[in-house]
Amino acid sequence: MATDSNLLIQNGIRPIRWWALAIFIVVVLLLWVPAGWLLHDRGMVTLLAVFFATALIALSVAMAPMGLAALPALGFRRVGWRPLVLGSVVALALSIAVSQFGLEPQGIKEAMEVVREPGMLAPSLFVIAGLAPLVEELVFRGLLYGWVAGRWGTVAAWIVSSLAFAAAHVEPAHIILVLPLALWFGWLRRRTDSLLPSLVAHMVNNGFAVAAAALFDL
Repeated sequence: MATDSNLLIQNGIRPIRWWALAIFIVVVLLLWVPAGWLLHDRGMVTLLAVFFATALIALSVAMAPMGLAALPALGFRRVGWRPLVLGSVVALALSIAVSQFGLEPQGIKEAMEVVREPGMLAPSLFVIAGLAPLVEELVFRGLLYGWVAGRWGTVAAWIVSSLAFAAAHVEPAHIILVLPLALWFGWLRRRTDSLLPSLVAHMVNNGFAVAAAALFDL
């Protein structure tokens, strides 16, 4: 279990430096601005795909100087099957629980409406349940978590990355709904010292939401 600020040193893993975070922010902004201008009239799924694809490119540029050491620094380390299963089951339970709050963020509502359109299930699954969780986990519980953990320890990394992930969803209602999941994903990252459990749980959770939206329309 990850318990102290010397974890990265103990594991022989190079910490993520501040410049990697800075490069990511600069590159992602340079890519988002022209991409948003060129594709402003495209559908939501296309815009989301471009949004996350540009973030993935920016992350690759930011981590490139680290070479192969970037993978363990971001949390790509082997883990048993139990955290994967437990992480996914608890994530689904949390999603069902928070859905009882009665909050309906506009962003989620619009996304689920798109899912129900003819021929949009497969593209929606790819973007919402595949690309989005991958990029979000890499950015928040990979890049940001790794930088904070290297400076202030894993508890701070858990809290900061969780709050940042929730805040990134912008809408107050969406932030409230996402925060429990953010804390759970962050706990998985800290508990297992691996990005894989939170990544799998995130993908399963989003995939379940997309599939439920499509089936509900039927």
